[in-house]
Amino acid sequence: MDGHDLVRSVKLMGSVGGVRTAWRSWRGDSWAPRQRGPELARVPGPLLGADPGPGGGVVRFARSELSVRVAAGGAVFWSWDGAGRLPSCGLPDTEPAPDPRARLEPGTDGGWQVVSERLTVAVSRDGAVELRTPGGVRLRRELPPRWWEAAGGGPVRWVQRAELPADARFFGLGGPPSGPRLRSGTHSLGGAGTSGAGRSGRRDGAAGPPSAPVMPVQFVVSDAGTHLVFYDSSGTGRMTIREGEEGAGSGHDRPGGSEVRVDGGPLRCWAVAGTPARVLRGWTALTGAPALPPPWALGTQLAVAEGAGEREVRRIVAGHRDRGLPLSALHLVGGEADDGPAPADGAPAPGPAGPAERLRADGVPLIASGPARREPVDGAAPEGRAGGGAREDGPRSSVWSETADPVSSVPRPRERPFQLSSPVRAGAQRYGGAVVGGAADGWPGLRAVLATVVGLGLCGVPYAGPDVGAYEDADSPELYLRWLQLAARLPLFRVRAGSCAGGGAIGREPGEEVLGHARAALLERERLGPYFLTLAYVARLTGAPYVRPVWWDAPRDRGLRDCEDAFLLGDGLLVAPVFEPGTVRRTVRLPRGRWYDTVTGRSYEGPGRVTVEAPLSRIPVLARAGVVIPVRGDEGATELEAWAPRPGRRGGGVLVRSAGTGRGKPVVERFRTRWEDGLVVERDGHAGAVPYPVRVRGV
Repeated sequence: MDGHDLVRSVKLMGSVGGVRTAWRSWRGDSWAPRQRGPELARVPGPLLGADPGPGGGVVRFARSELSVRVAAGGAVFWSWDGAGRLPSCGLPDTEPAPDPRARLEPGTDGGWQVVSERLTVAVSRDGAVELRTPGGVRLRRELPPRWWEAAGGGPVRWVQRAELPADARFFGLGGPPSGPRLRSGTHSLGGAGTSGAGRSGRRDGAAGPPSAPVMPVQFVVSDAGTHLVFYDSSGTGRMTIREGEEGAGSGHDRPGGSEVRVDGGPLRCWAVAGTPARVLRGWTALTGAPALPPPWALGTQLAVAEGAGEREVRRIVAGHRDRGLPLSALHLVGGEADDGPAPADGAPAPGPAGPAERLRADGVPLIASGPARREPVDGAAPEGRAGGGAREDGPRSSVWSETADPVSSVPRPRERPFQLSSPVRAGAQRYGGAVVGGAADGWPGLRAVLATVVGLGLCGVPYAGPDVGAYEDADSPELYLRWLQLAARLPLFRVRAGSCAGGGAIGREPGEEVLGHARAALLERERLGPYFLTLAYVARLTGAPYVRPVWWDAPRDRGLRDCEDAFLLGDGLLVAPVFEPGTVRRTVRLPRGRWYDTVTGRSYEGPGRVTVEAPLSRIPVLARAGVVIPVRGDEGATELEAWAPRPGRRGGGVLVRSAGTGRGKPVVERFRTRWEDGLVVERDGHAGAVPYPVRVRGV
């Protein structure tokens, strides 16, 4: 049915209901898969029996078989038609070991079940798969699948529907800009689990053509519990999400729903359940720990357009520093300097001395953005050669690699490049992170970027952020500053250099007020350097993202689930960006506990909504009572910023740093705070004074 057919149908039907019917018919025809001739529709059929095996077993039906297996880390795998766990679109090449304690056993309703430490998987007689908590509470029910086999052969089309609690809220999907909470709507899965980070997506929940490809990872939060499901298929398709609705009074609940349609590829799933922190720990244990960014990747980075010669590069750096703006690295985006790029972090430059060596002598690494190279990092010598610094977790390329293609999930021999990509696949955190689009979209782009970064973090990709454009529009100083203030609190903080003389990162010459506020945002990022480094190590060790939704520690708080205009930076800070022009104060929903405005020191009590100041010079940032935040002092050394706990309460924090030699595990130092005639800060497991200067706040 084309557009003319739609018009004719509307004229014939002649009613509002007819218009809706015609629209649904046209939409369905336009989305229908390419006709493949006669097909045979299938369902699993009646249950025949089961064969227990390591970590689970195989449940046999008349027309298919279901494989269920619990991995040693607690993740649950199930698949139809004998599909194996490898090759996978998100997992490394090493297959997870089974949990020897998990066994397939008869269920109570004539089906079968696998009981594990964190999940019970119940298989019904008709092929439905239920995920339950250890206490027996249902998290989700995957209905029996349906599939279509072409009579003449070819790929199989699958449909998998699921029912979820009425209060369930959806997150994840690789961070589409319509999130972080995902309303009802349809999303294209593309191929091989790619995520269209930063592209346009549906926000209104209305039916319509699928949005850009997303990562098929659902992060679901409900009163029953938190869980993650990954549909591991190499085929193309789409995912439709339907939020549920709780009945009022005597009305019935309408459960939430999920439908996945896949053309080709096996139908297989992974699931992890627990608290949000436990879910991310289990997910990254399954797909791989996040790569540790080079130190310069956690500071203020400056991007220079391709073709910039040494004179232009040095002029931009000089203009940047003349304004007192911190700079950790300079990128050549899409090109190389006149005499070629050089690795950062002390690696030798190829060829004669060039701008890279001269800039590095000034303390500014020059990073060539391009294909990943087989070069060591931090001066480490390649395998089989002597000398050079040591490496953590094997060699890694020192060249910052960017690509518009998804980050490959196939590791390369004896190397681990730190790579940025958009879109990304599940497991991309093993190699780097994501560049998020939206910085050119004005005020709406602020929300879209935050939604994408939060969504990627919940899918296991913690390092992400936008490229902030240079200050070129004198009519929008407020928008430029709000972009800087948000981006300075995200893991990737990179600013595009302007082309105007002396502009540096600022670009066009701003007024003193704009320059002062921009400098304040960059200096605050520099001050939080030890905190960002700690968050990077925490993400590496536990999978917890730097940027977290405000419900992270309280997923059963329904009000926090709906909060999309603020985020937690680690455990200690709550950041409330400004998204609308003319805003000088805004309302913030606080989690439980006491929170301090980090500038004024004023305290607020949560849970609930409070109004805080948001002048043009800054966005609201609040510190949790009792937290210890590692910061960089005036002399560049690490200090501890300790915020007073509530009376009778305790608090604490963590500092993670390199071991110094570059070898072995990082050094983890934990601190506790308590009130005893004043604020007391102690280091766990050590007697005596804390070996860092302590700044007491919130007293």
